[in-house]
Amino acid sequence: MEFDAQVIAAYGRHLRLRDASGRVLQGRPFGRKLQVVCGDQVRCTADPTHDEIHVNEILPRRSLLARSTLRGDAEPVVANISLLVTVIAPLPRPDPFIIDRYLCATSSAGIRALVVLNKAELDIAAELADELAAMLQSFETAGYSVLRCSAETGSNLEALAAELQEATSVFVGQSGVGKSSLITRLVPASAIATGDLDRDAEGRHTTTSSALYDLPGGGAVIDSPGVRDFAPSISSLEARSLGFPEVDRLAPGCRFIDCLHLQEPGCAVRTATESTAMDARRYESYRRLRRLHTDLKAAQGPGKRRGQERA
Repeated sequence: MEFDAQVIAAYGRHLRLRDASGRVLQGRPFGRKLQVVCGDQVRCTADPTHDEIHVNEILPRRSLLARSTLRGDAEPVVANISLLVTVIAPLPRPDPFIIDRYLCATSSAGIRALVVLNKAELDIAAELADELAAMLQSFETAGYSVLRCSAETGSNLEALAAELQEATSVFVGQSGVGKSSLITRLVPASAIATGDLDRDAEGRHTTTSSALYDLPGGGAVIDSPGVRDFAPSISSLEARSLGFPEVDRLAPGCRFIDCLHLQEPGCAVRTATESTAMDARRYESYRRLRRLHTDLKAAQGPGKRRGQERA
C-alpha cells in the first residue's frame, strides 16, 4: 500500500519518515538515483518481507537548496524550505565568502534569508569586533536581515523565534558556530548534542546528519552539518547577478546587456565599487563566485552544458 510521508531526518541513505498520522518510521530510497533529502515529501511503500519502508518517489518540491559537486553537478541539500538562517560567530572566525554563497543560493531560489550572529556575548578584540560589524553592515546594505543573539545567555532568542514562526527553516554555517545550541534553546525536546571548539578555535563537527524539528509556536527548523566550504548549484544561480541583489540592482546601468561585471567597459557594478556605492568585499566575493561558476561549467563538459541549454 502506498502512502505519503515527510523526511524528517536523513543520514546517508537512511531516512526517518513521518506519515500523515504522525507515526515516525525508518526507511530508505528504493533505487540508487533517488536523491532524497531532509524536508522532502515522498511517496512510500511498506515492504513486509524485509520489514522496511521504501521511498519510491519524491513529490514536487516547493524549493530546494543544492550545492555543486567538483564536476559541476547539482547535489540537493534540503528541500521545501522558506527561510535559510546562516549562523556565524566571532569564533570560529567567520568566512564571509561562504556566507555570501549561501545568500546567493537563496536569492536565486527566491528563499528568504537571515544572517544570525551567535555568541554575541563574547568579549572579543576590537579589531575582530570592527571586522564583524563591517561584515554585518555589508549584508544589511545588500538587503538581508541580520540578528544578533546568544544561545548561551538567551539574548534576543525571542526575536529569532519570531522570525522562524510558521516558516520551514534550515540553519547552515561553519562547524562550531552554535547552530545546534540555538536550536536546542528553541526546541528543548530535540536534545541535540552540542560540542565545544577545539584548541585551535576551528569548529568541530557536532551534527552529522540533517534533521527536522517542529517549533512550539508553529513552523519547523532543520539542523544541518557544519561546513568548511559551500559552492551553490551553478544551474540554480541567476545568470547575470549570480544572486547578488546589489549586482542585480546595478546591472541595468551597464553598457552591455551581457556584461559579466569583470573587465567590460561601461560596467555600472565596477563603477559603483570604485565609488564605494557597492561594498568592495562583496564585489570581490562576486568575482570569486563568477570564476568558480566558469570553472564548474567547464568541469561539466560540453555534452552536459548542451543538455542544460536545451532544457
